[in-house]
Amino acid sequence: MLEVKSLNFAYRCGRQILEDVSFSVPSGACLAVLGNNGAGKSTLLGCLARLLRPQRGRALVDGEDLLAMSAAQAARTVALVSQFAPASRLTVYDMVLLGRRPYLKWDFTAADRALTEEALERLGLEGLALRYADQLSGGEGQKVQLARALVQQPRLLLLDEPTSSLDLRSQYEVLGLVSQLCREKRLTAVVVLHDLNLALRFCGRFLLLHGGRVYAQGDPSVVTPRAIRDVYGMEAEVRELDGVPVVIPSFSAGGAG
Repeated sequence: MLEVKSLNFAYRCGRQILEDVSFSVPSGACLAVLGNNGAGKSTLLGCLARLLRPQRGRALVDGEDLLAMSAAQAARTVALVSQFAPASRLTVYDMVLLGRRPYLKWDFTAADRALTEEALERLGLEGLALRYADQLSGGEGQKVQLARALVQQPRLLLLDEPTSSLDLRSQYEVLGLVSQLCREKRLTAVVVLHDLNLALRFCGRFLLLHGGRVYAQGDPSVVTPRAIRDVYGMEAEVRELDGVPVVIPSFSAGGAG
């Protein structure tokens, strides 16, 4: 379980990005972080990944203070899939195997390699195992990052726009896998997304940020036409199709300014 309490972050210039952000996500759940550009979504993930240091607030994973953990303990607790896949002359296999570094003693074990092969197979990357990472497409690189995060066996999985480089089929495959892993392995996932319909299809919990503050949080019922108008400045309808809420923008109606 992830509990974030009164998180505040500002840059040295004094610009406040996050203000008193509090929310919780149970184990086994996937939380979609939604909001317009500049709302603080990626900054929130940066704080949870310990890339940024908040001025105030706490983040607890199963009751343990993530921000107070040692680097080694944090590496075994949280994994980040960033928006851009790093270029490297390592092979895909070695890139994924490096997800086991937080557990490394003398050398990688047979169990480490078995986990790596399982992750490659689960993401359909077996055929790319010996290819160099800097030879991959953007979508393939995103899948490699996710595979490396899986072999890290974290309790908290952070994903910053994981579908930004993926084609439509791969978007559904990757988010479907994340949702499935949350249920199977009792992972807590926090996913920054721009596509509301992908979020509504694959995530069960929602955090709407507006101006660095929490506008709303909860189940899919918080994604309402009024919330979309207030957070995104546009009109939209929310209808249900085969049991899944679907957002339909009303461009003809104009924005709310």
